[in-house]
Amino acid sequence: MSDDPINLCLERWHRHLQGELDGGFDALLHDDCVFFSPIVFTPQRGAAITSLYLQAAFGTLGGEPSGEAETPESGTFRYVKEIATGHHAVLEFETTIEGKVANGVDIITCDDDARITEFKVMIRPLQAVNAVHAQMKAMLESMADDRS
Repeated sequence: MSDDPINLCLERWHRHLQGELDGGFDALLHDDCVFFSPIVFTPQRGAAITSLYLQAAFGTLGGEPSGEAETPESGTFRYVKEIATGHHAVLEFETTIEGKVANGVDIITCDDDARITEFKVMIRPLQAVNAVHAQMKAMLESMADDRS
């Protein structure tokens, strides 16, 4: 493993997915992190909103912050490819959404301290994007209700 910051970042990301990273998103995300959603047109700025969207995405795509999960309408989220160098990584994932196989990529950029500064999600096919849109909306509304 090279000394590239992205390698430490990804090691910590995978530990977080397994529920083994102290501090969770607070330990992973730079305060000024920017999240690019496949659903929302504008970039979402800041660690708090990025954390919120990533938590909602885990629930929507069939995963949980503590690891893989499977629900009747969603399959097990899993990474199938990983390319990383310097401060950048592309992680390809597969899951099932409403009975349809979907795949996408997480494009992650980190700083010299291996904290995520940018997180971009892309997903295909169109039916999956539409399903994620509906489910993310419901998940974010549910999370907002839980906070009230």
